[in-house]
Amino acid sequence: MLIFLVYDTLVAVLYGPLHVHWLDVPWQLVSIVGVAVSFYVGFKNNGSYSRFNEARQLWGGIVNRSRSWSMLVLGHTLPAHPAALTSEQVACQRGLVYRQMAWVNALRLHLRRQPELWETDVAPLLARAEAARLRGLANPPAQLLLVQTQALRAAGNLFNDLQHRTLVEDLRELTNLQGGCERIKNTPFPRQYAFSSLVFVWLFIAILPLGLLGEFEKLGHGHYWLTVPFSVLVSWVFATIELVGHISEDPFENQMNDVPMTALCRTIEIDLRQMLGEAEVPPKLESVRGVLN
Repeated sequence: MLIFLVYDTLVAVLYGPLHVHWLDVPWQLVSIVGVAVSFYVGFKNNGSYSRFNEARQLWGGIVNRSRSWSMLVLGHTLPAHPAALTSEQVACQRGLVYRQMAWVNALRLHLRRQPELWETDVAPLLARAEAARLRGLANPPAQLLLVQTQALRAAGNLFNDLQHRTLVEDLRELTNLQGGCERIKNTPFPRQYAFSSLVFVWLFIAILPLGLLGEFEKLGHGHYWLTVPFSVLVSWVFATIELVGHISEDPFENQMNDVPMTALCRTIEIDLRQMLGEAEVPPKLESVRGVLN
């Protein structure tokens, strides 16, 4: 805003007090450029929002699949009544559900590039040796799904063939959801679109006051000073629209407008712990100044 104010005021001073009237350009030219820039920025913002929307849908699928997985693990067992389960079978169920909680948190840290939070956010949900082994791997969430598959196979006396196949399908779908998130994370928004959009917006901002000078002067002598507030206003609108598209390009950067993965992981953890019958569960995360992490 300060840059716009200084630039537009300088243009008005040159045109009025200093009589540099050749700065005046036809408004029709400026309007054509403005329409073209509007279409281009709209195209970029539409692509940016599509990436954010897809990311949110993927995490919506992760929430639903995590619940579905836990319900199948806890409800579809060979002993129909929970009281008929042995202590080993109960421990196996608990391990499968806890590993799912660990997976969603590991995926969050993997997408945000925050391996330093492994010991506090993931390790407490796993066996100590398993957590230590997975931490040093390139893709811990993918390896967790492999361990989950192996643990499911080892629990052969807990599920029949149909139940086992259904659980394996859930793991396959979780793998697809993780792959979708990694595709968005590892494929940046095309730089030619992002850079060109920024250049076009600033080009329009630069010629905007030149087109408004003559138009306001037609209202009467001295009205060219209205160029300053109106140019600042329109410039701010275009710059803000371009910035909104820019910050929506990468929805996994832990910024204030990104997908709130921490809150979603906490929601999953609360649901799964309550499915296990635990009385003490972590509190739901609330937004801070309108921002949900």
